[in-house]
Amino acid sequence: MKAKYLALIILAVLIADQALKFYIKLHYIAGEEHEMIGSWFRLHFIENEGMAWGMKFGGTIGKMILSLFRLVAVIWGVFLLRDFIKKQYHTGFIICAGLIFAGALGNLLDSMFYGLIFENSDPYLQNVAHLLPKGGGYTGFLKGKVVDMLYFPLISTNLPTWIPFWGGKQFDFFEPVFNIADASISVGVTLILVFQNIFLKKETDTNN
Repeated sequence: MKAKYLALIILAVLIADQALKFYIKLHYIAGEEHEMIGSWFRLHFIENEGMAWGMKFGGTIGKMILSLFRLVAVIWGVFLLRDFIKKQYHTGFIICAGLIFAGALGNLLDSMFYGLIFENSDPYLQNVAHLLPKGGGYTGFLKGKVVDMLYFPLISTNLPTWIPFWGGKQFDFFEPVFNIADASISVGVTLILVFQNIFLKKETDTNN
């Protein structure tokens, strides 16, 4: 696979991811939700400290560690992708690796720059954030929050009362709120695991 084609795939994921994040950040109040397709696909605006699928990691210090780790991983990923192409790995594997790289880079951009260029989306003030506010962004470099918005509560019901501990409580599936970058990483990892026997199969020696 040629590097330029992989670059186009990565660029397409990044553009889609960042465009949707910008739209949500500039038009939605934190916590705002709108149904897109019935009640099972919604846009629900939340921000998190940087891990995928809305998870958190150790407050401010953890956020910095995670952002630095992601930055190192993205830089390392550039050399890995170049090596995969040079060694002519399976095209499917290279595409999946590119999806993982694009997702990691997409969320890294949030951490690196969103705190510098956006106003804070404060759920208490109920404000829509502005781009490049006069007073500066809401935090420093590598401290920005990751914007999530994709929500697919495919099943929403109350659990039967006879179930121990959780009986009678609200149950939602699928509950996590995520973004296109998260989805890109998940698709890449899942396809590698499912098709690993094809992607990583050693070439047979045709001389034997």
